[in-house]
Amino acid sequence: MKSTSPLLARSTKVLASRRGLTLVEIMVVIAILGTLMTVLAVGLTGVLDDSNVDATKLQMKRVEQSLQMYAAKNKGKYPSTSDGLAAAKKYFPNEEIPVDAWGNDFQYFSPGSRSGNEYELISLGKDGAEGGEDANADIQSWDSGDED
Repeated sequence: MKSTSPLLARSTKVLASRRGLTLVEIMVVIAILGTLMTVLAVGLTGVLDDSNVDATKLQMKRVEQSLQMYAAKNKGKYPSTSDGLAAAKKYFPNEEIPVDAWGNDFQYFSPGSRSGNEYELISLGKDGAEGGEDANADIQSWDSGDED
């Protein structure tokens, strides 16, 4: 014959009578999870935007290298604005004209409007429109140096 202590018997009865969570407890847990996910999403969005800016700057450097190969084969001449990046297509990997990290086409101008630039390459940023701030800001080839 088993003998159980009164404390064990009582805790077993409490556990047996309470098998699930109440609706209020479930709602509190959902509210806490929702708050945590919101905080994480806001933080990760900024990190994602920063990484897209960095990826676009790297992509611009690759485009510039391809344009330099084009110029080396064409007596130092870069494609004109009207010919665009399509003129240097065979110098890009897989002969595909690259786009920025947001899937927007690069803006290409040759000769450049800034003194001494043979060409200018511009990404219009996340919003795909001129101007903007943070991730929406334009990224220019003449100003894509590391600021860190």
